[in-house]
Amino acid sequence: MTNYRTSIFVVLSLIIFLNGQSIFVARAVAESKVHIVYLGEKQHDDPEFVTESHHQMLCSLLGSKEDAHGSMVYSYRHGFSGFAAKLTKSQAKKIADLPEVVHVIPDNFYKLKTTRTWDYLGLSVSSPKNLLNETNMGEQIIIGIIDTGMTVSIYISSLIIITDFSKFEYGHWKGGCQSGEMFNSSHCNKKLIGAKYFINGFLEENKSFNSTESLDFISPRDLNGHGTHVSTIAAGSYVHDISYKGLAGGTVRGGAPNARIAMYKGCWYLDNLDITTCSSADILKAIDEAIHDGVDVLSLSLGSVVPLHGETDIRDGISTGAFHAVLKGITVVCAGGNSGPEAQTVTNTAPWIITVAATTLDRSFPTPITLGNNKVILVTLLHCQIICFLNKFYKIYFDDMLCFKKKSVSNKNFDDMCLILSLVTILQGQAMYTGPELGFTNLVYPESPGISKETFSGTCEDLSLNSNLTMMGKVVLCFTTSSSSGSASSAADSVKKAGGLGVIIAKHPGSDLEPCLDDFPCVSVDYELGTVILLYIRSTGSPVLKIGQSRTLVGQPVGTKVATFSSRGPNSIAPAILKPDIAAPGATILAATTTNTTLNDGGFIMLSGTSMATPVISGVVALLKALHPDWSPAAIRSAIVTTAWRTDPSGEQIDAEGSSRKLADPFDYGGGLVNPEKAVNPGLVYDLGLEDYVLYMCSVGYNDSSISQLVGKSTTCSNPRPSVLDLNLPSITIPNLKEEVTLTRTVTNVGPVNSVYKVNVEPPLGVQVTVMPKKLIFNSKTKMISYQVTVSTSHKINTGFYFGSLTWSDSVHNVIIPLSVRTQILQNYYDEN
Repeated sequence: MTNYRTSIFVVLSLIIFLNGQSIFVARAVAESKVHIVYLGEKQHDDPEFVTESHHQMLCSLLGSKEDAHGSMVYSYRHGFSGFAAKLTKSQAKKIADLPEVVHVIPDNFYKLKTTRTWDYLGLSVSSPKNLLNETNMGEQIIIGIIDTGMTVSIYISSLIIITDFSKFEYGHWKGGCQSGEMFNSSHCNKKLIGAKYFINGFLEENKSFNSTESLDFISPRDLNGHGTHVSTIAAGSYVHDISYKGLAGGTVRGGAPNARIAMYKGCWYLDNLDITTCSSADILKAIDEAIHDGVDVLSLSLGSVVPLHGETDIRDGISTGAFHAVLKGITVVCAGGNSGPEAQTVTNTAPWIITVAATTLDRSFPTPITLGNNKVILVTLLHCQIICFLNKFYKIYFDDMLCFKKKSVSNKNFDDMCLILSLVTILQGQAMYTGPELGFTNLVYPESPGISKETFSGTCEDLSLNSNLTMMGKVVLCFTTSSSSGSASSAADSVKKAGGLGVIIAKHPGSDLEPCLDDFPCVSVDYELGTVILLYIRSTGSPVLKIGQSRTLVGQPVGTKVATFSSRGPNSIAPAILKPDIAAPGATILAATTTNTTLNDGGFIMLSGTSMATPVISGVVALLKALHPDWSPAAIRSAIVTTAWRTDPSGEQIDAEGSSRKLADPFDYGGGLVNPEKAVNPGLVYDLGLEDYVLYMCSVGYNDSSISQLVGKSTTCSNPRPSVLDLNLPSITIPNLKEEVTLTRTVTNVGPVNSVYKVNVEPPLGVQVTVMPKKLIFNSKTKMISYQVTVSTSHKINTGFYFGSLTWSDSVHNVIIPLSVRTQILQNYYDEN
């Protein structure tokens, strides 16, 4: 009987277990995730009607209005039509099969792409007749920023407010301020005229997120300072006598100091992972709201990484939302990414977006490193003279010298001799160190002296593997292959925890620089200087080192470079579309931040990234929009690209940082370094409109129905399809030249009515370029002229890209577009060499 009952119990337990497993499996299969359902251009002007149509579509799928409302995350109803909803895979597949649906995809996430700038670019307020003053510093323009929010500290009320609001009119502004945690409408003013937040997509994908315990604010308020920083770069007002830890002092302001800011918070901090992330569903809703509110410029310092999605693929929410914004006259400016210097890493590559690369400023922070052995050296007077020579030309110094007579052993004569006390070598590293001078301190490079069971590592990322005794009370030299400032932070943290007093980081030459926590002495040098220090350590019994305070060096001899971190072209998804478009300063940019940011100094911080370069361009766009309100986003992009500096403002060449420095080319900086004053009057522009974008989508293979739904009207691509090379961009990029090709460009005269332009071509190496006609004659009746460019190659092998330029000149204006051509005799062939 007992065995029988036991058997029954085992069977029942097994049934219950299996039933539980099946329920678990069923739940796993039926798990709902946020999906974005994209319907293209909206079919009705009433947003309530559009939202109701979204609920009806969901209701037909889910069976009830209650389920439809419970599933809905967002209704996109202003700039375009679509919605974000919680759906299972099977539900997503069913709704994707409906004829009115363009795409259905799961939600995904973006990352943030994280003073002297404006004087450097020629926009000084002291000049009465420049773009800044002609536009009253961008008054009447609204810059929409999608980021981490805006601080509500004193900086809103005293650092970025305009003093004269009398001329601002709210005619086209429909936005407002949304209250939330530690933020209400009183925090908005006539500078920050709008503030909203979007978190539903983020919450659905991060179920463990605890809003009550999170450090982030469930409101438009900024936690990590990124949103505040980029906002003040774009449109911050003048703040005088600002410095960062005693460095880079002066006046801080934005590009368009009188422009208004509308903040759309769509990026959120995950405490458990210590990262900030941005849901595509939230970003798309932010763009939709910004279109409705009436912004003039949209600035997004965020993006994805390769591999990229197609421009009409809703998985690239930025590209899709930007398309609808641009069609409504809103210029969209996006970060190109921080994955440089590797090629083909640039993101936000849609042809309707202005994609921004980052350069350095003509500013550096030299920091003296003094090597010395603290020994007395006896040398002849001749040697003293040699040392004086070295002192003058090679920066080798001695602290003191005492001359005297010493009897020679060989001939018993007295020779002139001298004592050299503390022979030293002074090298210049780069740092943001403003603490007290670190006097002569023992110096070490952790490496095994021979047979030893102890672990030694001179790699910056692995310094924690060394014993504390190895680093305690010393300055540590380490080497890293990473160009990121994170390597310096990691090394400094390890040395500090071990009781060390400082760290020297030898790395690839680059511009990614930031101070270490608590002003701990951490100095960056390149491999050459790092090796000099290492050889000194290995050749000296008791190596010592002294670290002085950093100082700010502005102007010559500091040159402009494309920053190491700045993502590079060519465009990996559409190689015939040149990306990035333009470059702007983005390395060690001083601007406001939140006071709870770790490295802030009185509410200001220096940050680097294409995140910082993007609002520079957004500020310039705001000024151009104020001066030329009738210009399209494409015309503004053309003006910026065709007038850019190909050298730095002082006339010196612009290099591109990387594992080996080289002359910058269009894949590094697009048209070049932005030149705001020249962009005011470009002479000619390469314009684009809806029909041009439709031709582009036809040329790259999108089907008729997808294009029709995207643009909101029936569209049929021609047969044969148009050439992508004919898209009217301010650049010509031919990625696969084999046979001779002819392409077309059209220019619009925005200069003097009666103008005559002549062409000049600098062809890429081994490439022949012919332009017809060679002269363009404009008058009151002829404002647009097309010209043809025929390109052929003399190369007999597959090549890399070679670069040149095409210029139209009327003796006043030089309208320059970059030429980038790659010969491909054997198509689709990957050559690792």
